[in-house]
Amino acid sequence: MQNLLLILGAVLIVFSWMHLIRYEVWWIRAADFPHLQLAVPLLVIFVAYLIWFDIDSPKEYVFIYVTAITLIYHLYRIRPYTRLHSHQVLSSEKEQKSGDGLKLLIFNVFMDNTRCDEFLQQVYQYNPDIVLAVETNQHWMNKLKPLEKIYAYRVSCPLENTYGMLFYSRFPIKHKEINFLVQDDIPSLYVQLTLPSKRVIDLYGVHPRPPAPGENNRSTERDVELIQVGKRAKVATNPVIVAGDLNDVAWSHTTRLFQRLSGLLDPRIGRGFFNTFNAKYWLLRWPLDHVFVSHHFKLIDIERLPNCGSDHFPMFAHFCYEPDPEAKENKPQAEASDYKEASEKEQQLEEEKA
Repeated sequence: MQNLLLILGAVLIVFSWMHLIRYEVWWIRAADFPHLQLAVPLLVIFVAYLIWFDIDSPKEYVFIYVTAITLIYHLYRIRPYTRLHSHQVLSSEKEQKSGDGLKLLIFNVFMDNTRCDEFLQQVYQYNPDIVLAVETNQHWMNKLKPLEKIYAYRVSCPLENTYGMLFYSRFPIKHKEINFLVQDDIPSLYVQLTLPSKRVIDLYGVHPRPPAPGENNRSTERDVELIQVGKRAKVATNPVIVAGDLNDVAWSHTTRLFQRLSGLLDPRIGRGFFNTFNAKYWLLRWPLDHVFVSHHFKLIDIERLPNCGSDHFPMFAHFCYEPDPEAKENKPQAEASDYKEASEKEQQLEEEKA
């Protein structure tokens, strides 16, 4: 039993630190996802070893010390997404009917999902101003046609490759683009919306291809798409929202790089994980569906909605345009090393395409 605990603990420790290797192969990048799933069994091993065995050799002292450091590291990485951390997006005290309010619902529908009516009922129930549905094809576009009676403004890009997008808005669309920033079959959305107060905001909808078997052997393409969206958000003159299935966890190196490059804020920080994937396996869940906002917004509400047939849970967020000098001062800032890393990744893809 003692040797078994040592072996299991060592494997968990190696996997816990493996994501720090900056190789972009999928199985190394995937190691950045399960911090909580690694921390819990490692904590059990740590406590069991202290209770059951005497520590009387250098090997055991090293094991206990390294295990403790690894547990602290896991806590450090996930603590921002607990109530032990202060809010990055401050809470609004305005009434929900404010003219500068914005309710957003995002959902990776899972293209083969047949429970379309359940998603429609969620839209009717939560009454969002904006709906972004990804992994949508022509079948889903047909099934969501009733939403056209509610949302006068739409952008449609249905695809049969699981990367289609459908966008519905109550707010007038001043400008719209469907871009293929990195890969010819992976669209992203850019729209300028006019709020009832006549204020114009920029919204980006994203769903990059994940580093995973059967999808992409590396994270380079996903990373570069997030980098490019982040850089665009950084220089925007309007308030910005970026939403969608990023196929990356909130605490990963790439998502944190995206935040520093864009200066955008994460409303989950200080509030919870809001794990959206995998909806079918509760032991393997992490936050893949994201909403990031510029410092111009405060949060009224954020919820993970009940599952309606997909492998993702829908996400609902309600914001209010309420600029705060403190949020502007404390927004994530990129350093020279961030710009260098972003440039190197973009250059790598450019050279491969040449």
